[in-house]
Amino acid sequence: MVRTVLAVIVGFFAWAILWFGIETILSAIWPDWFGAHQLAFQAAIEHGGAFTPDTTILLMHIALASIVSVTSGFLSAVIAGENKRVPLVLGFLLLAVGILKVRMSWAYAPVWYHVIFTAILLPLTIIGGRLKATA
Repeated sequence: MVRTVLAVIVGFFAWAILWFGIETILSAIWPDWFGAHQLAFQAAIEHGGAFTPDTTILLMHIALASIVSVTSGFLSAVIAGENKRVPLVLGFLLLAVGILKVRMSWAYAPVWYHVIFTAILLPLTIIGGRLKATA
């Protein structure tokens, strides 16, 4: 039981650390493009106001969420050992947080982005967990 809970917690924090770490790296590589976009988004969320999302960055976020979800699902499965439900539980936790993110940012991104971003969290986390069986 402790191993199961630990696997979900580690998977969740791995997802968050990877996400924010990669966003930080991308902001450092492209400060005038990616970094400025992220700062404008953050300012719009915190203070309201206009924000125009860049479609390329939104697609990058979808790709990033895909990679990070598979990775965190795999990591949680490795830690969980024989418990094959851990990536499912992690996926539902990520989905719940994803829905909260959608609520917070609904007015600042197109519907297609919200739908795709949210829809990939659960299945790709499960797929990551299934990769453990082949590793």
